[in-house]
Amino acid sequence: MSADPIHAGGIFSVSLNGDGETGFIDPFERHNAGVWNVSDSMLEAMIEEEGVRYDVYRDVAGFPTVGVGHLVLPADNLKVGDTITHQRAMQLLEDDLAKAERGVRDLVGDLKVNQHEFDALVDLVFNVGVGTVSEEESPRLNAAIKAGDYEAMAEELAYHTAQNQLAKGLVHRSERRTQIFLDGDYSDPRNG
Repeated sequence: MSADPIHAGGIFSVSLNGDGETGFIDPFERHNAGVWNVSDSMLEAMIEEEGVRYDVYRDVAGFPTVGVGHLVLPADNLKVGDTITHQRAMQLLEDDLAKAERGVRDLVGDLKVNQHEFDALVDLVFNVGVGTVSEEESPRLNAAIKAGDYEAMAEELAYHTAQNQLAKGLVHRSERRTQIFLDGDYSDPRNG
């Protein structure tokens, strides 16, 4: 099952069986996570939260970061102070989102999710990494997924620390992520 959602007036056109034929799907209905890609609304929210930085800097945890929250890897051949183009920043974001989407699909397995639940989980994996949502690191989240308990899943979307220290930005982001998961409301709760 492949997916390439195209927003069309609140309904998404997706390839449901991978043969190129498309059907329409309501983003509020729960489906296998393989149907979904991150929505434009989530992408906008992530860019609001992360910002776009063209110079390599150290994030709140001290890790070299660039673009839209991209954790610099050795293969990136970048160091603190280096500058990248907008095009490279967007390519890094696209690659990071693809990894996060795969991470969510692996995380939820056969559990059906709707668009905003998928989006919130992508934001979580994008922000904390696949390893942090593993069974070992996040046993309550994984138990909630296995039980199909969406309320309990929402309670486990909060990650507030970086390097074992409370980070106010992560507190706000976690609140927003939970709001997206539960209500499909992508607005910044700090603005209202």
